[in-house]
Amino acid sequence: MFPFTAVLGQDALKNCLVLNAVDPAIGGVLALGDRGTAKTTTIRALGDLLRHHEIDMPVAEMPLGATEDRVLGSLDVDKALRGEIVFAPGILSDAHGGFLYIDEVNLLDDFLVDVLLDVSASGVNRVERDGLSHTHPARFVLVGSGNPEEGQLRPQLEDRFGLATDVRTIADPALRVEIVRRRLDHDADPEAFARGWQGRQTQLADRTLSARARLGAVALPDSMLDRIVDVCVESGAVGHRADLVLARSARALAALAGRDEVTPTDVAFAAVPALQHRTPSRPGDRSTTPAARVKLSAARVLGLRAA
Repeated sequence: MFPFTAVLGQDALKNCLVLNAVDPAIGGVLALGDRGTAKTTTIRALGDLLRHHEIDMPVAEMPLGATEDRVLGSLDVDKALRGEIVFAPGILSDAHGGFLYIDEVNLLDDFLVDVLLDVSASGVNRVERDGLSHTHPARFVLVGSGNPEEGQLRPQLEDRFGLATDVRTIADPALRVEIVRRRLDHDADPEAFARGWQGRQTQLADRTLSARARLGAVALPDSMLDRIVDVCVESGAVGHRADLVLARSARALAALAGRDEVTPTDVAFAAVPALQHRTPSRPGDRSTTPAARVKLSAARVLGLRAA
């Protein structure tokens, strides 16, 4: 498995994933962008890092074209032939307590989209079919990736992702050379490559574990919560989930940094991934993207210099 910390040039996606590892209640990550930009590699690598460092957050993958039975679970056919009515768990059961990763999420069947909306809201999967009645917890961090040129994502599902980031092809030639070099080195000797990154892997895992333990003690003063709401209003973010996601993400950032209280910098850093997919484009306005508008709004509200 390619090491998470060795993935180069996708810092925004990596940061979003780590924030969700610190606080799964943030609600997941949507990564849309160009093909061949290491989206799947990065998401799988996070699961591998967590698994090897005592953080029990498995990654379950939902392949394109997965059947209803495979996703929800169904009657165990072998045991049914012996007269037993037994539930065979599906992907939603595998994802409980961890990440549910859906590649090409924008091409997902409408029925499965409805299932995900229902289960992600309730945290429970209910299966009533073939003489079987079964209920099990299904709380997971939803991670989706895809290329928007191949199909649009339903707005109801898009809003379920706590954070969103654009993943683009890197233009810097030096970075592209290093990306190729790392991949070739990994493929030539995966074990040696992993050993070379073990120190950084352990460091990140330790930070994540510490942040998870510290999270509940991180203070969010009323004055800072007021500014979070102001950023959402100023940006034109739709829905109140925006305020909650931004607050949770800012607390997770503070916890990762070892701070006991959320700062304006935490809010500004979290604002774009928390709000850009909830901030509609303005018809006729080609001067700013939703992400740029969020960044400017956060800088104005928080009194910071726009990066």
